[in-house]
Amino acid sequence: MPKTIVIALGGNALGKNLYEQRIAVANAAKPMAELIAQGHSVAICHGNGPQVGMIDLAFEAASRTESGIHPMPLSTDGAMSQGYIGLGIQKALYRELKARGIAKHAATIVTQVVVDPADPAFAAPSKPIGPFYSEEEARSIMAASPEITLTEDSGRGWRRIVASPEPQDIVEKEVIASMLACGHVVIACGGGGIPVIHNDQGGLDPWEAVIDKDFASEKLAEYLDADMLMVLTAVDQVAIGFGTPDERWLSSVTTAEAEGYIAEGQFAPGSMLPKVQAALRFVRSRAGREALICSLDRAPEALLGKTGTLFVH
Repeated sequence: MPKTIVIALGGNALGKNLYEQRIAVANAAKPMAELIAQGHSVAICHGNGPQVGMIDLAFEAASRTESGIHPMPLSTDGAMSQGYIGLGIQKALYRELKARGIAKHAATIVTQVVVDPADPAFAAPSKPIGPFYSEEEARSIMAASPEITLTEDSGRGWRRIVASPEPQDIVEKEVIASMLACGHVVIACGGGGIPVIHNDQGGLDPWEAVIDKDFASEKLAEYLDADMLMVLTAVDQVAIGFGTPDERWLSSVTTAEAEGYIAEGQFAPGSMLPKVQAALRFVRSRAGREALICSLDRAPEALLGKTGTLFVH
């Protein structure tokens, strides 16, 4: 039976630069187009951690040598990344769908997501963005720019960290829902969306932060009354005891079991933990909803129960 599926695609799966992104997006479009070919209604959210960090650092570096260039706020960096990543996904999906004889188009919505300025996350930055550095490189960057904080990220190197508040609302949610209802493929909430707050004049002000794309995807999935939240990552299934002799891969997990694994510290913060937390939120938001964490390449198989980790209530 056709489903409404919100896909959360990791930013690391999109390459480290524009050349890599073209190749990565072309590969990513194949399994996503297959889901669409199966009759499912699809909205795509993507990460932008590596991309937004590179944009931010590029403007920061250029501002030191060019008088007419200034550092960009993270909100503008996020808008830029939504645009160029979304365009890449649109073009790749257009090719794949056309090759399958499917007359559908994908369109990107530059999306704003409301956050609470009193969110405790602003006092404890935790979201990694940008490329990886050695410890020596990281300490050199922090010495040159004290306002930037870098920390070690899950044994993979050092990365910049910024505040990651909870998404409260999606400003363009009605536009996204309308496009999906008309049969289009929608690319939205890129990088978790552009963080904004309500001001006293009834408008919206950008806020310096990066929202976790898994949590923004879950919020969008709830609003769209989706049947499934599909979190695409680099591994086929979720594991407990990852990297140890007791490593065990999970084909399915209940919300109660997942809560127990979180309490045991089984999932790395900034990596698998937010994916599992987003899956739990969605499954608990309404009876009958499911969440699936699986690898990008095997997403169509995962939907048939052949791989992936299915979260059920």
